[in-house]
Amino acid sequence: MRTSSLMHKSKTTLLAVSVAIGLAACSTPTTSNHSQGLLNASVAEVAAMTEAQKVQLVTEQYFSDSMSRSPIYATFVGINDYNDQFGDPINEQILAEDLAFERKYLAAIEQIDPSALSGQERLSYEVFKRDREMAIKSVEFNAHLIPISQMGGVHSFFAILGSGSSAQPFNTEKDYRDFMSRAQGFSVFMDSVVVAMKEGMAKDMVHPKPIAQKLVPQLAAHVVDDVTQSVFYTPVNKLDEIEGISAQEKAQLKQDYIAMIEQVIVPAYKKVHDFVKNEYVPNARDTVGLSALPNGKKWYEYQIETNTTLPLSAEEIHQYGKAEVARILSEMRSVKETVEFDGDLPAFFEYLRTDDKFYYETEQDLIDGYTQVKEDINSRLPALFEVFPKADYVVKAVEPFRAASAAGASYMPPAPDGSRPGVFYINTRDLKAQPKFSLETLSIHEAAPGHHFQIAIQQEVEGLPSFRKFGGYTVFAEGWALYAESLGKELGLFTDPYMWYGRLADEQLRAMRLVVDTGLHAFGWSREQAIDYMRDNSSMAESDIVAEVERYISIPGQALAYKTGERHIRMLRNKASKTLGDKFDVRKFHTQVLIDGAIPMPILESKIDRWIATQGYP
Repeated sequence: MRTSSLMHKSKTTLLAVSVAIGLAACSTPTTSNHSQGLLNASVAEVAAMTEAQKVQLVTEQYFSDSMSRSPIYATFVGINDYNDQFGDPINEQILAEDLAFERKYLAAIEQIDPSALSGQERLSYEVFKRDREMAIKSVEFNAHLIPISQMGGVHSFFAILGSGSSAQPFNTEKDYRDFMSRAQGFSVFMDSVVVAMKEGMAKDMVHPKPIAQKLVPQLAAHVVDDVTQSVFYTPVNKLDEIEGISAQEKAQLKQDYIAMIEQVIVPAYKKVHDFVKNEYVPNARDTVGLSALPNGKKWYEYQIETNTTLPLSAEEIHQYGKAEVARILSEMRSVKETVEFDGDLPAFFEYLRTDDKFYYETEQDLIDGYTQVKEDINSRLPALFEVFPKADYVVKAVEPFRAASAAGASYMPPAPDGSRPGVFYINTRDLKAQPKFSLETLSIHEAAPGHHFQIAIQQEVEGLPSFRKFGGYTVFAEGWALYAESLGKELGLFTDPYMWYGRLADEQLRAMRLVVDTGLHAFGWSREQAIDYMRDNSSMAESDIVAEVERYISIPGQALAYKTGERHIRMLRNKASKTLGDKFDVRKFHTQVLIDGAIPMPILESKIDRWIATQGYP
């Protein structure tokens, strides 16, 4: 995704609720005496279990416990038991309970003998153990002191949730009452955001000034005098469509709901807005890199490990990025020559940025363009794939209240129960940031066979443990989506040289990210230096460049996942093709990559190696 999700990414998942997971409730964990058994099982019960059954017990119990601890997450995965809850505020007690929870389950999984495992249980063991270790390792960096940014956080995802067009249901009177109750928890959490950010100010753990400033209009958008202008009012307009509620009950519900917006939601946003504008922005830092923060160098190394799942250094990534930028520039020059453009490459970039023929005149034309290319791509997919998602996706414009800071495109998964399709969001705020030549490559990346394919299939796989069905890794999801782009010519796309340029432009964006992200956070680059680098090496619109650079400043390391993930998946394909020769079937390889959901790259590599060994060599 040009944003990995709609809400970036305190604890990364691929369900567009990743911040919700990081923010959500942490109830007091049940204490467990492991000498008496595994979790709540008795010694006798454990003795009767196979190692595979123990893995199933631990991982399913973890997922079940996580639902009550993370009620927003539960809503997004289709569990509605906690729709009236928001989650506990940020404080030391909750943070300690969160750490104890992770340690409890790490201890539980470590009681299991991995040598006795195979298949899904082996993958689950490896993935689950790594996740717990990484969660525990994250504690030392105090990320809770910077809980929101312009790229995501409670202030953004709660507005999406309350708009009535996301996972929160608004179909019954109870649904409306549930959200009113959840809003009370949101208000309490927003109070804790202010407390946490004040503590961050005292400990020199603050956002750079450009990022802090971007928060002000995002928060101000929800501080309204006319309640009907609030995005949270949208569900009120749907009240008349609801059956089974009397006119009198609807009138009372409307009155109560409006009061909730006026007395709970608007004041919650106003409090944080006033604090950020009057106290936080004046005390924001002039530096932009993560390495400028306390323990920042080690924190960035952790971000690289988290987002790539690979043993890579900032220097290695930086140099790989520079090499890729140079290679792609050479291919762009070939396109310039193919279309017989008279001028140098910077002039070609300017031509592509400014000539009206490359851009749509209206927002609807842009949406229609992506809807039409969807059908063409879908018809070609059987040539390279043998498994397909059951869920469909739709193309929508990014909501106006978040368009100013949202990236160019993003994807939100379908409802697990099939009640809501996936959504391919296009940011229509700046039509000059959405060139026609990006149609094919961006559709492949965000929808099919990219994010929609991978995430919808993951949710639909029968027998996949819940924590894997609804979890994920940036490097897998983004690596897969960029790899999917590389399949365009194999699918018979990119025959128009400008469409091929669109593929190169998107790949160039991902290559520049390697250079800029590491430059900002490991090598002391300034915001302006990063902007200049992207302007000099691409035809991107200025507004897009600024949004991208500020995204990398806000979520260090996330942008590294795309090219490193694609490179690793391509390496695995090349290994399988070389080893199997004529027996290699790309459709079966794609099935192997997709069918077990998102997993860390080293675990995927081990799995593909085992699959190759079962195929028989020529």
